[in-house]
Amino acid sequence: MTDPEAARAEKLSLELDSAFRNRADLYRLFLEELTAELGAEKAEAVMIRTIEKRGREVAAAAFTDFGPNDAPAIGEAFLAVSPDDGRMYPTHVERGPSHIAFKVKRCPLKDAWVEAGVGEEKLATLCRIAGAFDRGLFEATGVRFANVTWTPGHGTGCCHIALTNKDA
Repeated sequence: MTDPEAARAEKLSLELDSAFRNRADLYRLFLEELTAELGAEKAEAVMIRTIEKRGREVAAAAFTDFGPNDAPAIGEAFLAVSPDDGRMYPTHVERGPSHIAFKVKRCPLKDAWVEAGVGEEKLATLCRIAGAFDRGLFEATGVRFANVTWTPGHGTGCCHIALTNKDA
């Protein structure tokens, strides 16, 4: 017999993954609709602006105790709240005294887009759009932020994010 708490945790994990995949489907569908109405360039710009704004909103609540020279601490706080104890976005982490960097090995958004049959060019666009959340989130803290989102030839992983203290 399965432990009820373990079964509940597994069910919640699957539901969380499904919610993130739903978010991916919404991004994909919004991009299609906005592209039809505004053209590809404007559609991407509107989505990036909107998603980056949401990242800044989250930063205002999540990172109020941090400043522009707290890059490692901000990165650790980010990792500490990674969905499903980090299983949803597994990362390889590089740490230093004034920086922290993440190489995301798996992204449920990217997985959903691949499963939906999105081609490589559109997949790269959707990854850029989704990466705007991270830009808004981390740039709002004042740290130096770098992000390389997935592109064809990038490999099987996803984005690579680096945070560095402003004064480093």
